[in-house]
Amino acid sequence: MKEPFSFEKGRIVQSIQGRDAKAYFIILDQLEDGFVAIADGERHKLSHPKRKKTKHLCAKPVLLDLNTIRPEGGKLQDSDLRKALEKHGFTQDRSLCKEG
Repeated sequence: MKEPFSFEKGRIVQSIQGRDAKAYFIILDQLEDGFVAIADGERHKLSHPKRKKTKHLCAKPVLLDLNTIRPEGGKLQDSDLRKALEKHGFTQDRSLCKEG
């Protein structure tokens, strides 16, 4: 099946395979042979992005300009990635156990 959105830098994606399944990330860079570098600012930071195959990702319709995420300028930070994901409605449940 052909993915309707391209896997380009700044695209928000959702993992569909692996330990991080259902988690949302931002593509930081395109690597060789169908791999991309992704980060969410929480589990996978900018300093150590995750390398993942594009066939294990689902691209979302939101494309961010990574150069303009930080409004005051300067170097992109992990908190900027978290805020961008939250702003566009892509958040995960962060609790380790459910109360009930």
